[in-house]
Amino acid sequence: MKLQDLHKLFLNSPGISTDTRKIAPNTLFFALKGERFNGNAFAKAALDKGASYAIIDEAEYEQGERTILVEDALNTLQELAKYHRTYLNIPILALTGSNGKTTTKELIHAVLDQKFKTIATLGNLNNHIGVPLTLLRMRPDTEIGIVEMGANHQKEIAFLSEIAQPDYGYITNFGKAHLEGFGGVEGVIKGKSELYDYLRKHDKMAFVNADDALQLKQSKGLRTYTFGSTAEAHTCCTLASAQPFVSIQTDDTLIETQLTGAYNASNICAAIAIGIYFQVPVREMKQAIANYLPENNRSQLLLKGSNTVLLDAYNANPTSMEAALLSFDQRPAVSKMVILGDMFELGSSADAEHQQIAERAEALFSEVILVGAHFARTQTSDSTLVFKDFESLKQEGLPPIEGKTILIKGSRGMALERLLEML
Repeated sequence: MKLQDLHKLFLNSPGISTDTRKIAPNTLFFALKGERFNGNAFAKAALDKGASYAIIDEAEYEQGERTILVEDALNTLQELAKYHRTYLNIPILALTGSNGKTTTKELIHAVLDQKFKTIATLGNLNNHIGVPLTLLRMRPDTEIGIVEMGANHQKEIAFLSEIAQPDYGYITNFGKAHLEGFGGVEGVIKGKSELYDYLRKHDKMAFVNADDALQLKQSKGLRTYTFGSTAEAHTCCTLASAQPFVSIQTDDTLIETQLTGAYNASNICAAIAIGIYFQVPVREMKQAIANYLPENNRSQLLLKGSNTVLLDAYNANPTSMEAALLSFDQRPAVSKMVILGDMFELGSSADAEHQQIAERAEALFSEVILVGAHFARTQTSDSTLVFKDFESLKQEGLPPIEGKTILIKGSRGMALERLLEML
C-alpha cells in the first residue's frame, strides 16, 4: 500500500494504537517489536478488539484484507508520521536537553494552550516511537505542535528532527546525562546540538537562554529569540525567589509558580519567552504557569506525617543532582535530610561521579542516606547511611524521621518514590 493511501486510512480513523490492551474502536494497530515481544503476534487480537486495520511486517500473521503487510512496521509508522507532519503544515516546536525537558514542555504547552489548539508529547514519550505517535495525535485543527525529543546516543536527535521537521527548537541545557551512550560530555553537547544543526540547515529558529554561554556558542549562525537576565535578550526574565516556590520577574510582571528549586527558573523563563514570542496575553500566560502543578515524581512537595518531602525521583544525573542539592541547601528549613539513589548510564565515570555527589551531599547536609550499587562503592563518613539497593534499605528500615524536610532524588530505575510508604 502506498503511503498516501495509508494516510487516508489514518485520517478516517481516531488514531494509532501499538498496544492491544488499549485498543479504541477503528484505530490503526501497528505491530511493533521489542526485545521481549512481537507485535505481529497480537494483530488478530487487535482486530478482534475493534481495530480497523493491523499493519504487520510478518506474512504469517496476515488476517485477510484487514491486515496491511509492510516491510518494517516501525519504519512505516515513522514515515507515516513524517508524511502527516508535512500534510498538516503547522508550526512545530521541538525541544531536547539533558535536564528539564518534560517540565519545560509541560510549561510551554500550558502557556501556548491559552491561545492555540495545541498538541504536545504525552509524558516523556520522546523516542523513535514516541515522537511519531505524538505527531500522529495532531489533527487538521491543531494549530501548534510541541514535540519533546530524548536521546542517549549521537545521531538520534538528528533522526527525530527529520521526522518532526521543527520550525522552532529549544535545548534546555547540556549536562552529564547518558554519558555512556554519548561517550562523554562533549558527546552530549554534539548529540543535543543536532537540533541546532537541523534548524540551521533549514533556516529555522531557536529559542536560546542568553545566560547560558554554551547555548549561545552552539546556536551561532541560527536565527534566535533569546531570554535571560541580560539587557540584550529579547525577553528579560530573572529569578525573583525560590522560597519555597519559584517566582519569576519579567519586565514589570511577577509570575508565581508551584515549582520548587531555583534550577526550574530557566524552564519557566523559556515558557514565558515562547509565550511572548507567540503573543499569548500576559494575564493568561501568568495564570497558566501559576496553575501548573508538577506530578509524576518531578519536584513534588508533599507532606508525610510531620515531614515535608521534596520528591524529585523521576530521573537523575550528576548535573541535575548537583543542582537539586544546591537548591535544597537554600531552602529555609531547620532540619534537612537527603536520600539519594544511583544515577544510571554514566559508563566508566560512574564511580567518580557518585563519589563527587556523595561528598557534595555530606558537605551540605548532616543527614545523608545513599541507596544503590554505585553509591555503595563510595567512601563516606560514618554518619552517612549507605544501602546497596532498595531491598536492603526496606529490610533494615529507615531510622526514626520526624519534623524534617527531606529531598528524595534518584534515577527512574531506582523508583525511590517507594520511600513514601516508609515515612
